[in-house]
Amino acid sequence: MKGYVIASVEVQDPALYETYRSQVLATVEKHGGRFVVRGGRVEQKEGAWRPGRIVVLEFPSFAAARGWYESPDYTPLAALRGRAARTDILLIAEGAP
Repeated sequence: MKGYVIASVEVQDPALYETYRSQVLATVEKHGGRFVVRGGRVEQKEGAWRPGRIVVLEFPSFAAARGWYESPDYTPLAALRGRAARTDILLIAEGAP
């Protein structure tokens, strides 16, 4: 079953966030992942959630998604992203629990 990373990102430092963006793809691909959604228009239909920029990554498995997020490749980039934006992140396994 595939694994997904879903993030809602509120960019606060566009220049620093661009540095993050320019480096993150290589780490995602190294772990077998790909971007499904990387920004774009958001139209809210229901609920109180007010997401900013939405990012969705797909990995071959939940373990691969977690492995990417916790990897030494991504950890310094996560810290960089944390300085550039406020982010909410979910790791999701495809299918039933």
